[in-house]
Amino acid sequence: MEEKLKSETSDAGESPGEGWFHLDVHPQVFFISAGLILFFVILTLIFQQHMEEIFRQMQNVISDYAGWLFIWTVNIVLVFILVLLAGRFGNIRLGGPDARPEFSTLGWFAMLFSAGMGIGLLFYGVAEPMFHYVANPHVTEGTVESARMAMDITFLHWGLHPWAIYSLVALSLAFFSFNQGLPLSIRTAFYPLFGDRIYGWTGHVIDILATVATLFGVATSLGLGVQQVNAGLDHLLGIGQSPTIQVALIGGITLIATWSVVKGLDKGIRRLSEINISIAGLLALFVLLVGPTLFILNALLENIGYYFQYLPMLSTWNETYERTEWQHGWTIFYWSWWIAWSPFVGMFIARVSHGRTIRQFVAGVLLVPTFITFLWITIFGNTALFIEMFGAGGISQAVQENIPVSLFILLGNFPLASFTSSLAIIVIVTFFVTSSDSGSMVIDIITSGGNPNPPVLSRLFWAIMEGLVAAVLLIGGGLVALQTATITTGLPFALIILGMCFSLYKGLSEYAAPTEFTIGERPATEFKIRTKPVLDKTFGRRRLW
Repeated sequence: MEEKLKSETSDAGESPGEGWFHLDVHPQVFFISAGLILFFVILTLIFQQHMEEIFRQMQNVISDYAGWLFIWTVNIVLVFILVLLAGRFGNIRLGGPDARPEFSTLGWFAMLFSAGMGIGLLFYGVAEPMFHYVANPHVTEGTVESARMAMDITFLHWGLHPWAIYSLVALSLAFFSFNQGLPLSIRTAFYPLFGDRIYGWTGHVIDILATVATLFGVATSLGLGVQQVNAGLDHLLGIGQSPTIQVALIGGITLIATWSVVKGLDKGIRRLSEINISIAGLLALFVLLVGPTLFILNALLENIGYYFQYLPMLSTWNETYERTEWQHGWTIFYWSWWIAWSPFVGMFIARVSHGRTIRQFVAGVLLVPTFITFLWITIFGNTALFIEMFGAGGISQAVQENIPVSLFILLGNFPLASFTSSLAIIVIVTFFVTSSDSGSMVIDIITSGGNPNPPVLSRLFWAIMEGLVAAVLLIGGGLVALQTATITTGLPFALIILGMCFSLYKGLSEYAAPTEFTIGERPATEFKIRTKPVLDKTFGRRRLW
């Protein structure tokens, strides 16, 4: 079994052989997903204004009538994951008792952080604290309390809750695939609920939804992200900001992503992830050392303490008595966004987490990235607050006028601004490449029927498709509608995620059923760990050529 698992998890990119010349796909999932994506893009371009308004109305209705559901969902998931961290299933190893990690701890952390959140922190690390400092519903704007609350709200949106969502989806997929012998696909997590129906249209629909949501999410981020790269280049070189430049940037990033995805998981995505984490760390260290160092170090401890002190209040607040709509544009937006992204990020984290115990997995995916996120937000967010409160100011105005340029405005307050801004652009590009690679790999795995190492031809198709969708919608002005549509998918996935909690608990309970035995005169509990997969099926994968 161990040899079989090693062969299944080996890096397909290292042996081009037949991988270059064949295409294994799940026909229903592959072709229906591709058709839906093309249909939506064409429809959005033809009826751009109408589609944007339709999806905006959909988002408003979802926020008004289902905001409570999102809040319940994310809190239930966080509590569930913390119980798994401390509970009796913690010693179960993903892949069986003899499995060992496929990647080093450093490489594992780099990949899951790059896929999960890296680029978003670059975009909002400066901007979001400044937004909440200027205006938030809890305290008077522009005050000391407003600064504290700004960091607390930002921590809420980027802290334990999103990583708990990713942990749940990733752990469900990893457990049912590596320990129960099911193919690696989103439908896999629902075997305890649906049984063999996951091999029919019930499973097809789940995988199609996940594929479409993943591609739109990655394409949206690619399209919005090149606007930040364009803003940085304009800030440095004065080249201007236009769709033509941004499409050219998408082309360049897609070429790099195509090279990386051909190289495979170990030689491509892992190495790029380690590079961008290292460069991002250098950038953060520079701001920490040349910025208000003591202020940042003091703020880190205070921010974390404030976060945990007010977490129960902020995470359950629902504007019930205020009758306002601030939360719709911020917290509900974030919860729906993280949930919509969870199939993509969860699948990728599952793919790279073979060999970890559940306790190691939860600690690595929930606690470590959350602390790194808090550190990053404190360094950049509190530096921006320091300049705004005690220095030259002007950052809040820059954020209001143009979010993509906010990071470069901050760096302009310190020495070597041109060098650090160039470094920031490199980090943004490499984060986008790894996000694109991760998204391509996830879509490849799903549309190839759960094959953990899909053929190179399939990987190339989806990597290029992401770039084309982003470029076409950027030219046609449909990115706003696409972003709203992506968030709209968060509602059905909220229900799916709640189902995953029950399904995973049931699966773990059956896998590690306790039996009583005696050591001397003292009773003890032994876990009967299954070493043979429960199932050994595919989801109808076929070789087209």
